[in-house]
Amino acid sequence: MRSESTNAIVFHEHGSAEVLKWERKELPPPGRGELQLRHTAIGVNFIDIYDRSGLYPRPLPETPGREAAGVVVALGPGVRGFKPGQRVAYVVAAAGAYSERRNIGANHVVKLPAGIADEQAAALMLKGLTAEYLLRRTYRVRRGEHVLIHAAAGGVGSLVTQWARVLGARVMGIVGTEAKLAVAKRQGCHQVFLAGRDDIVESVRRYTRGRMADVVYDSVGKDTFIESLDCLRPRGMMVSFGNASGPPPAIAPLELARRGSLFLTRPSLFDYIVTREALEAAARAMFALVRAKKLRVHIGQRYALADAAQAHNDLETRRTIGASVLIPADPADAAHR
Repeated sequence: MRSESTNAIVFHEHGSAEVLKWERKELPPPGRGELQLRHTAIGVNFIDIYDRSGLYPRPLPETPGREAAGVVVALGPGVRGFKPGQRVAYVVAAAGAYSERRNIGANHVVKLPAGIADEQAAALMLKGLTAEYLLRRTYRVRRGEHVLIHAAAGGVGSLVTQWARVLGARVMGIVGTEAKLAVAKRQGCHQVFLAGRDDIVESVRRYTRGRMADVVYDSVGKDTFIESLDCLRPRGMMVSFGNASGPPPAIAPLELARRGSLFLTRPSLFDYIVTREALEAAARAMFALVRAKKLRVHIGQRYALADAAQAHNDLETRRTIGASVLIPADPADAAHR
């Protein structure tokens, strides 16, 4: 198999969304243990923005993107269990998904079951698996516990909300605009607070009748970090898993003791799917809930792959609801959407 060329989004310097360029790249044949995929849908996430902006410095030039769905085009040497034409999806620590085609290690790829559309999978592999580990492994949510979720109408937040309801939690959400209040309610929040309007700490205190939250899932970062700590019960857990407003401030361990011996963690999905077995188990649990219609993927925005800069701008300025996906221009992809 000879090298081919493919269109991709590339940035040669860190900066605003305008550094994202549409370029033609050479794609070699898949190496040992790799699959070559033709992407049908690509997920857009804040981690892509962190890479582009330089918050997470990476070697340049770079193609962003960590999750996608597609069709197997070719197998590299040593690959077993896959065949051309299969529908698959993946999430990886190495960026590169904003492209029409990509070579990817087969150990990172899962087969898509019937009933899971490509766009759903592209919006689920990072965000849905994040919801899985946050709720079932970082802090094991139990029935009746009070859970507080920032950005509850967003791509990850809406999935965490729904899954927390499945687990029997009392779910409180925080959103940034009036329009997102109803969205978060529809996704399953028992109570929704509006940032900038409501006193979040006092609102949580009233709703829980003084008990406060058992766990806070905070993907916003700098603007909400201390407030999130103040929403926790004694020995509650603060899960800081994102930096949408910038990195959280430095904190002295004594601050956790002053608030009631709190637990603080900063987890990453890739530490929870480090083995093939862990990836497959998490994906099975996630896909089972989707197929049972207990977990609904809301694709709020669709963009052509070439319009990735607009997708980044919309996500950064909080104009999105639910998940965003990029769609490559190949007309053959229409059959998979």
